[in-house]
Amino acid sequence: MQQGGSSYPSCSSTSDCFSLTHLSAAQCGSENLSEPEKSEVRANNTSTELSRMRSLVMFYLSYLLCVCLGLSCVICVYVWNSQWLGGFSWDGSFLQFNWHPVLMVTGLVVVYGIAAVMYRIPLTWGQNKLPWKLLHAVLMLIALVLSVVGLCAVFDYHNAKNIPNVYSLHSWIGIVATALFAMQWAFGATAFLLPCSPLSLRKLLKPVHVWFGGSVVFLSIAACISGINEKLFFDLKENTTGSQHYRELPPEAVLGNALGVLIVAFGLVVLMILSNHKWQRPDSRTGDLAYAPLLQEENE
Repeated sequence: MQQGGSSYPSCSSTSDCFSLTHLSAAQCGSENLSEPEKSEVRANNTSTELSRMRSLVMFYLSYLLCVCLGLSCVICVYVWNSQWLGGFSWDGSFLQFNWHPVLMVTGLVVVYGIAAVMYRIPLTWGQNKLPWKLLHAVLMLIALVLSVVGLCAVFDYHNAKNIPNVYSLHSWIGIVATALFAMQWAFGATAFLLPCSPLSLRKLLKPVHVWFGGSVVFLSIAACISGINEKLFFDLKENTTGSQHYRELPPEAVLGNALGVLIVAFGLVVLMILSNHKWQRPDSRTGDLAYAPLLQEENE
């Protein structure tokens, strides 16, 4: 159910929504124009359509790159911890620690990033928003659960081995990122999913919600690359594990560094998609006062 008497037109197709420009009065009444003016209008229409197509192509290329980089991150961190670090367990041993990087990269970085850019997919714009809001919330909740379990894995391992907790810069950034993520999800669910949330609260929290979303992406990238570097320094020491030193760049170091590069590239693509105003869902742009919470929406 729409509130506030919104005057925004519904989108019948992707191309109708993708451009911020609208037809001018001269374009709408072109049948009353002279032949040179009609030619100019047709040229303007062609230019507009080409611009729309370029935007569509650029978005889907960026989205495809985002998905490919995300899958590469998950595969890379799994291979590193299963092949080089011995696999997984939940018994307080170092194998339990291996769940930490896998779950944090998968949840706090990849699933979170994919869920954040979901509203930018043009194919969803002409459809009912309700299932996409549900999917967005569920994906974010899955990412949060994976992150919390990843933190539990490292805390249990540290406690079992009498290792101090939360002493490194990596751990500080990771805790802050996860805490902000939890707050982000809770406030988002309260403001945008509950029918009792007032319009003024949604208007107030909407830009804050978007800003915190980008901040969590940035913090999660910083936490992951600092954690990868810390892990490589700990594991690849001289005369301790019998392996090559980190500075000699053994295969494990190459894989870990490559994972860090992939995470940074994934985060940059996500932030690029989120910051491009041409790729925003039309009913998410500035001036929309009729944003209805989930339980008040009807099929459009």
